Parts: sequence; C-alpha cells; structure tokens
Amino acid sequence: EVQLVESGGGSVQAGGSLRLSCTASGFTFDGSDMGWYRQAPGKEREGVAGISGDGNIRYGDSVKGRFTVSKDNAKSNLYLTMNSLKPEDTGMYYCAAGAFASAAWIFSPWRYDYWGQGTQVTVSS
Repeated sequence: EVQLVESGGGSVQAGGSLRLSCTASGFTFDGSDMGWYRQAPGKEREGVAGISGDGNIRYGDSVKGRFTVSKDNAKSNLYLTMNSLKPEDTGMYYCAAGAFASAAWIFSPWRYDYWGQGTQVTVSS
C-alpha cells in the first residue's frame, strides 16, 4: 500500500521558518517524481516545489528564494524547508508522488498518482 505522510506543519509568525517532511512507503522512492502542493481556503491548489525522478528541481514563482525542496532516498523522505514565511503561505501542504519522468510536469497535479493527507501551515502577521 502506498503511503505519503506529511509532518512538520504548525503556526509561526511572519518571517519565521518551518521544515515539512513527507515519509513515503509502498513504492520505489528513488527515481519517483515528487512534489509539494498547497491549498488555502477558497483558493485553488498551487504547486510549490518539486523534484523530478532525474533530479531536476522546480519552484513556484511565489516561493523562489525562500523555500528549498530536497529528498533523502535512503530514508524515502521528501522535505520542504520554508524560510521568510509570509501570511500568504498559509494553507494545507500536500506531498505528491508520480512517475511521469519529466520536470516539465512537476506543476501538473493530474500527473501525480498518490497524495498525502496534508499538514497545516499557518503564518500570522
């Protein structure tokens, strides 16, 4: 059974930092395409960052220079380090896994096969 379990969310003040983790199981993590998405109340799901199976990394425009995505294949973990957080970063953050084998699809949510349950991030001003 495939599982993606996010953790590390919480409430922080603007300018603060958080590190999200996604622990994967039930599939071959190394070589899979992995992404972080978020959704705020009343807004559409937004691609935040991702790493393709061949190691290419992409960031959404709103998080470039503040967020860093990384993965530890030995632990089957995906991470999102978030610095200089802003109130507009508030939302539920989801981890996703797919096998589309191209960085071009990182921000195409329909290309992902599996999603986690999410972890809440709240940034106050």
